[in-house]
Amino acid sequence: MRLREQILGALNLFRCAPSAIPADVTAVAQSFANVATISILQLRALRHSEVVAEQLQSALNSRILIEQAKGILAERRRIGIADAFTLMRSYARNRNRLLSQVAKAVITQDPDVADLTNIADTTTVTTHPQA
Repeated sequence: MRLREQILGALNLFRCAPSAIPADVTAVAQSFANVATISILQLRALRHSEVVAEQLQSALNSRILIEQAKGILAERRRIGIADAFTLMRSYARNRNRLLSQVAKAVITQDPDVADLTNIADTTTVTTHPQA
């Protein structure tokens, strides 16, 4: 069972009697092996496509959160979008958190990011040493 140089497996034929397998039986068995090979490869391609689609959807969802949070920070702190992104990215890095986690916290007004969303301090974000 192979396609070009890619070997997927093998198909064994057995008989009850010790004699050669007829050519027509061998041809049918080869046809079954070819169909099985194509089916396996199609299934692999489908699974790969599904994984890629899930990864892309996850990235898009994360990006949407980040864009929304940038807008919220820009409005609350009265800064530009690029500055809001830089501020949020620095905040995430300083706390060893994913940017998407920080963005979600900004959107949901999580108290954990109150120092990031606080409009009183528009210049710096305090850092906390890791415990």
